[in-house]
Amino acid sequence: MKDNRIQVETLVPLPIEKVWNLWTTPEHIKKWNNASPDWHTPFAENELRENGKFKYRMEAKDGSAKFDFEGNYTEIKEHRMIKYRLTDGREVEIIFKPVDNATFIEETFDAEAGNSVAKQKEGWQAILENFREYAERNI
Repeated sequence: MKDNRIQVETLVPLPIEKVWNLWTTPEHIKKWNNASPDWHTPFAENELRENGKFKYRMEAKDGSAKFDFEGNYTEIKEHRMIKYRLTDGREVEIIFKPVDNATFIEETFDAEAGNSVAKQKEGWQAILENFREYAERNI
């Protein structure tokens, strides 16, 4: 792995088709896409196809901060892999692997210059764990 790449992972106890749906559908994205309970995603649009765009508005619930997380898909392999490029040029790859009746998710992304690698890894892992917990509630 290159020095500027960070990897997070989790195991979701659901079949890959269900995980894929929860991961890619805007109505679900708005419910799990936050690193802590004091943040939320009130808006999500997702055009899941190569060259398609996505945009998620991430906001602190108290209104103190907000930003758009957005980019373009560069490669999609249904139920297996998603690659995209963020508007700042960083690249992300998400691998979905079936494991028995569960799904292993491995997310690798380019680090940004503004925050420490440890802080970025912690934040992305927290969002991934929030997804896993949301998925478990939607069995």
